[in-house]
Amino acid sequence: MRSFILFLIGAILLAGGLVKAQPKHQFTLGDKDFLLDGKPFQMISGELHYPRIPREAWRDRMKMAKAMGLNTIGTYVFWNLHEPQKGQFDFAGNNDIVEFIKIAQQEGLWVILRPSPYVCAEWEFGGYPYWLENEEGLVVRSKNPQYLNEYENYIKELGKRLSPYQVNHGGNILMVQIENEYGSYGSDKDYLAVNQKMFKDAGFDGLLYTCDPAADLVKGHLPGLLPAVNGLDNPAKVKELINQNHDSKGPYYIAEWYPAWFDWWGTKHHTVPANQYTGRLDSVLAAGISINMYMFHGGTTRGFMNGANYNDQSPFEPQISSYDYDAPLDEAGNATPKFWAFRNVIQKHLPAGINLPVVPPVKPTIIIPQIELNNVANLDDLKRESKSSQNPLTFEDMKLDYGFMLYRTTIPGGKSGIVKVKELRDFAVVMINGKTVGTLDRRTGLDSINVSLPAGNVTLDILVENLGRINFGKYLLQNKKGIVGKVFFQNNEITAWQNFPLPLKTVGSYNPKPGLVNLNTPVMKKGTFSLSSLGDTYLDMTDWGKGMVWINGHNLGRYWRTGPQQTLYVPREWLHTGKNEVLVFELLKPENQKLSAVNKPVLDRLQ
Repeated sequence: MRSFILFLIGAILLAGGLVKAQPKHQFTLGDKDFLLDGKPFQMISGELHYPRIPREAWRDRMKMAKAMGLNTIGTYVFWNLHEPQKGQFDFAGNNDIVEFIKIAQQEGLWVILRPSPYVCAEWEFGGYPYWLENEEGLVVRSKNPQYLNEYENYIKELGKRLSPYQVNHGGNILMVQIENEYGSYGSDKDYLAVNQKMFKDAGFDGLLYTCDPAADLVKGHLPGLLPAVNGLDNPAKVKELINQNHDSKGPYYIAEWYPAWFDWWGTKHHTVPANQYTGRLDSVLAAGISINMYMFHGGTTRGFMNGANYNDQSPFEPQISSYDYDAPLDEAGNATPKFWAFRNVIQKHLPAGINLPVVPPVKPTIIIPQIELNNVANLDDLKRESKSSQNPLTFEDMKLDYGFMLYRTTIPGGKSGIVKVKELRDFAVVMINGKTVGTLDRRTGLDSINVSLPAGNVTLDILVENLGRINFGKYLLQNKKGIVGKVFFQNNEITAWQNFPLPLKTVGSYNPKPGLVNLNTPVMKKGTFSLSSLGDTYLDMTDWGKGMVWINGHNLGRYWRTGPQQTLYVPREWLHTGKNEVLVFELLKPENQKLSAVNKPVLDRLQ
């Protein structure tokens, strides 16, 4: 009787149009091809990351994907966005991945889901939430019980929301990836098997797979699952490698095909001409191999979410905010020459008589000649409650996830000598009695500054910026931020600190005021501007020093005159006709008061 009632209720809802039934499909592995409902299916996919695109623009980017010929999109899922504090989940606004997947289905796109939970992705801590650093004894990417417990809680939460959208449940998620390039980190097959079980227990009961660079695939794949390869596009070699690790059969999937690369501060903007890749794309598609372009559209790594690279052979390399990636779509979502070249290749491999959709036109842009920033807040206006300690506290000690920390102490003056900060992470402005005297920079190894102290007691301030936790390699668990070691003056340790966290997360509570002059330390500046028409634009930060910008409450990311990025992309979706508000947190040039916006990005200028 109960079953009949439930059936009747469902029938009534369907008849009334309140629930739209979606057909269930089968997506399986053939000997050579992926099979969708028993028929060969070649994925032509491109990577899109929902937090790197304004929610209001998700659909537009997907329409562009269809127009280039893609039938699938791939996306990572970012643990640190969805569980920013332990046990506190967030799937709202730009974190609403369920809506992202629904829009893809409405636009006729399949989805490859990559919830790892480690993503790399040039993303803060590789996607891990910062608070894992505070779990004593926790070891990521291992069978460590503490890690597996936190991991399982997260994957179960994800499964509740996303597993219903698998293709075998009427959704558009074709495959789900477990772990991510694990072979570049370890080779524990038992750990990978634990991953597989967790995903299944969380409701991901469709097709699971692993992906690794070619050199590490043997270590990173789990026997029985499809191994996908990254960074290899020679069809014969792709097939040979997969056959060697998958019972001498396919199907064949390049999970990350790189048509370009990302950027980091102080290094030239990376670009690769399209003609170096069109032939490779043509040969891969002709061979029937499925492919996921990393990236189809990079977008912007806003806020504090950029990661960093570091190993024993290279310096600390924090990534820039633009994730333009020289991809087929530029940072603003417009077609590039690479888009048109790849579209022409894909068109060749479509069934006869099938034509691609018309490509949407380039979006309008606007110029803003001048914005005055006359309202100012200094560091004392921005700091909140402090905590006292003998030695400086790390971000993690203060439960500060991202942003800045102001360290303050008093030392006897009338001396000259070197102030040295051991284990600085990552950039610091050093101030004496409220005046900037220099900067320190982990990238260059600069951890000391020569100072002359006036007579009497002297206030020493050190403002430290977290430039992004390491996202790849063996140092994932050595990622604490702030002053991790000790501070010395004339080789004597400095103690008795006040630690002021500056998360700068919700900037609406800050209220810069007019009238502050002769500023010598980092400041928050505020201005307004009025618009009669809307369009994408790019704030020109060339004449500024270093900091962050917010438009109408939206964090646009970091700027730094060291380059190569000199502009910050402002999506038209975040602008209003009439009054708009801009906030700039400037570390190095507090005297600046004017800002303008141009109609083209500048991503390739080093200072």
